[in-house]
Amino acid sequence: MSNERETSKSGKQERKGITRRDFITKTALAGAGLAVSSIGCTALQDQTSAGAASPNQGGKPGERRSLGTLEVSALGFGCMNFVWAYGPPVGRQQALSVIRAAHDRGVTFFDTAEIYGPFTSEEYVGEALASVRDQVVIATKFGFDIDPDTRRINGLNSRPEHIRKVAEASLKRLRTDRIDLLYQHRVDPNVPIEDVAGAVKDLIKEGKVRHFGLSEAGGATIRRAHAVQAVAAVQNEYSVWTRDPEHEVLPTCEELDIGFVPWSPLGMGYLTGKITPSTPFRTGDLRAIFPRFTPEARRANRPVVELLERVGRRKSATPGQVALAWLHARKPWIVPIPGTTKPDHLEENLGARNFKLDAADVKEIEDGFKQIRVQGARSTEQLLERSDIGARLGTSSKGGHGMSPLPRKSVQ
Repeated sequence: MSNERETSKSGKQERKGITRRDFITKTALAGAGLAVSSIGCTALQDQTSAGAASPNQGGKPGERRSLGTLEVSALGFGCMNFVWAYGPPVGRQQALSVIRAAHDRGVTFFDTAEIYGPFTSEEYVGEALASVRDQVVIATKFGFDIDPDTRRINGLNSRPEHIRKVAEASLKRLRTDRIDLLYQHRVDPNVPIEDVAGAVKDLIKEGKVRHFGLSEAGGATIRRAHAVQAVAAVQNEYSVWTRDPEHEVLPTCEELDIGFVPWSPLGMGYLTGKITPSTPFRTGDLRAIFPRFTPEARRANRPVVELLERVGRRKSATPGQVALAWLHARKPWIVPIPGTTKPDHLEENLGARNFKLDAADVKEIEDGFKQIRVQGARSTEQLLERSDIGARLGTSSKGGHGMSPLPRKSVQ
C-alpha cells in the first residue's frame, strides 16, 4: 500500500549498559536532550498570538493527514514509554499488545528511535508490526553515539558515516527493508546540517529510507536541510501549555509544506488531569527532575487543566482528549503522537478522533490560556540550552544559521 501523495504541477504538495539514572545524568551533562528535553521557558502567557487555529479540522477515525508527501493516520503512536522516561519499562508482551491494539484501532503511524532503550523500542515496534508492515508508517531517529555492545550513550553523532551505520542497524531491529521517516533526533553542533541531509538523501536514493525529518530544529536549520533534501516532518514538543514552535517553527513548516509532529502532546501526562501535586513519580521518571513538575508547579498550573475540562464538558470529553483535539484544530498538517503503556489510556487518546473543536472552543482555550502563567521550565537548564536556536522561546534563528555549523568552503 502506498503512503505517497502526488504533488501539484507547481511542485507544492497538496495539504490535506548504563543504568537509567546514569543514562539520564550522562545525557543531561552531554547536553544531548533526548525526547523529553528541550525548549522551555517559565512564562507562556504571550505565546498564543502565532499559529492561529483552523477550527473544524478534527481527527476522526480513518482520517489521514499529510507530512509532506507522506500520508499517515491523523493520530500517531509514540513508542518511547515502553522502555523509559516516565517510569519503569514494561514487559515485551505488554508492549507488543498495546502497539498491535493501536493498529487494530486505526493507527498507522508509529514513532520510535534508536535511543529508546537504547534499541529496545525499535525491536518492539519491528516485532509488533511485522505482519502488517505494508499497512503502517514507521518513523525512527538517529543522532546519538551509542555503543552497540554496552549501550552507553556518548553524546551526539550525526556524521554521515555514522548515520548510515545507524540506519542499517535500525532496519534490522525494525525487521524491514525501508524506514518510512528517518529523523535527526537532535541538531549536532559539530556537523553541518547539509552533510546530514546529504547522507539521508543517499539512503533515500538507495531505497533504505523514504522520507527525511528533523527533531527539535529551529527555522534556519530546517531551511538549510530542506534545500538539500526535502524535509517531510519536524518533530518538536508542542501542546496547549508548551507553545515554543509557534513563533518560528510552525510558520516555517507552513511555508515549506512540511508536516509537524508534536511530541509530548499531553504535556508528559499533565494535561490529562490525572497528575496532582501529590502524585508520586517512581524511580526512573524524568518528570521528577523537571521544574514544571514540582508539587508547587503542578498546583500552580492546575488552571490549564481546568480550562480543558470546561471545554470538555460540552463535548463529553476528557481534558486529555481536548488537548489532542486542539492540536488537530491548529493545522491540517499536524499529527500528534501520544504514547502510553496502558490499553485504557490508548482508548482514551483515540477518543479524541470522535469530535472536533469549533471556532468558539478554540477561542475559549486561547483566551483562557492568555490569562494563565505556566510555572516551571519543562526540562532542566542543561537540556534546554541544547535545543536548536529558534526551536525554543527566547531564541530566534532569523538572520543566522542555527546551531548547526556552516559547511566548510572547498579549497580551489
